[in-house]
Amino acid sequence: MNYHFSSRVPKSDVDPVGNILKIAGKPGIISFAGGLPAPELFPVDQITQATDQVLKEKGKDALQYGSSQGIQELRDVIVDRVKIEGINTDADHVMVATGSQQTLDLTGKIFLDRGDTVIVEKPTYLCAVDVFKSYGAHFVGVDMDEDGMKMDMLEKALIENPSTKLIYTIPNFQNPTGRTMTLSRREKLVELAEKYDVMVLEDNPYGAVRFAGKNLPSIKSLDKSGHVIYMGTFSKILAPGMRLGWIVTDTKLLNKYTMMKQSADLHTDNLSQYIVAKYFEMFNIDEHIQSICHLYQKREQLMMSAIHKYFPSNVKCSQPEGGMFIWVEVPGIEDTQALFDDCIKNNVAFVPGEPFYGDEGTPGTFRLNYSNMHEDQIEEGIKRLGAAIQESLTKSLV
Repeated sequence: MNYHFSSRVPKSDVDPVGNILKIAGKPGIISFAGGLPAPELFPVDQITQATDQVLKEKGKDALQYGSSQGIQELRDVIVDRVKIEGINTDADHVMVATGSQQTLDLTGKIFLDRGDTVIVEKPTYLCAVDVFKSYGAHFVGVDMDEDGMKMDMLEKALIENPSTKLIYTIPNFQNPTGRTMTLSRREKLVELAEKYDVMVLEDNPYGAVRFAGKNLPSIKSLDKSGHVIYMGTFSKILAPGMRLGWIVTDTKLLNKYTMMKQSADLHTDNLSQYIVAKYFEMFNIDEHIQSICHLYQKREQLMMSAIHKYFPSNVKCSQPEGGMFIWVEVPGIEDTQALFDDCIKNNVAFVPGEPFYGDEGTPGTFRLNYSNMHEDQIEEGIKRLGAAIQESLTKSLV
C-alpha cells in the first residue's frame, strides 16, 4: 500500500538521534547521552500525597474536560514562579501546555510557512530544530561564545534575512552548550527584536537549576514592546512525566495559541495540572530545587574534574553554572560519528553535535549530560571517553 504523506513527514525512516539513544541505552554502556533529570530526586511520596488530596477534594473536576488555557490554580502558580525571572504578569497572560514540546509545535504552527526563516543559536536544541523543520523553516545559525549568542552576528543575520519570522533562544544553561547569555546581550536582543520587528521565543527549561553565579532577569522581563514570548516547564524542577509546560505572552497572541491548542489536544491533562498545583500548595518547591542544584553541582564538578584529567589538553568544553549539559569541542576530529562508534566500543556514549545545528554543523563537537549518571560512573565513563578520543585522534594522523 502507498501512503500519501504530507510534506511535513520525513521522507526517510532513518532516525539518527533515536538510534544513538537506543545504542547508548544498552546494558553495560555508561551513557552521557540522554538529557534526563535524576529520577532519584522525583518527589514520589509528596506527589502521592498531593494526588490523594486532589482526588478527595476535586476528583470530579480533575477527571473532567477542562479549559484549553489551563486550570486557574496552576496558572496562578505559574504567575508566582515567573516573578523569580522578573516577569510581572497575571493568569490571563498564561497558557498551560503539554510540555515545552507542545509550545514549540504551536509556535511553528502559528508563525511558520514553508521557507520562513528562523534564527537560532549555533548550536541549539535538537528537538526545536526538528519541530521547526517540520514546518519547512529555513534556519540561520548565529555563533555563540561563553556569553551566549553574539549580538553583532545576530544583527548581521537580521539584516541579511529581513523576512525573519522568529528568533529562538535558550538564554539560561543552554541546551546543548550549557552557556548562559549575559545581561548586556539580553538587553541588546530585546533592542534588536523591536528594531527589526521580529518575535523572540525565549525557552527557559533550566533557569531554576542554578548552582553557581548570579540569577539574571529573563529576556521577557526586559521586553516593553511585546516581541518576546516566554516558555517554561515543570519537567526539570519536578517531573518530566507530568508533561506540563507553560507560555507567557500578550493576550491577543495567547488567544491564538489557545485556539491552536484546542485543535491539537483540547486541553492539557487536568489531573496532572491539579496535582502540581496542590503540590505547590502543600510543599516547599524551593527546598526541592535546592536538592536538585546540590546534586547536579556535585556531578558537574566531578565530570569537569575527570575531563581535565583524562581528555587531551587541547579539548575545549563549556563551563556551565547550572542546567544539565557540557558542550565539548575536540580539535582534529572530522567525523564525530566515527568517534561515537569508537566510544560505543569502549562502552560509553554521548550525543554527537550534528543534530544540534539547523544549518552546517561543527565537526568534533558533542554534548555530555551529567544530571542522570551516578557519581561512581562519571569518572569511569569520562576515562573511557578520553581513551576513545585519543584513539580517534591517532587514527586521523595515520
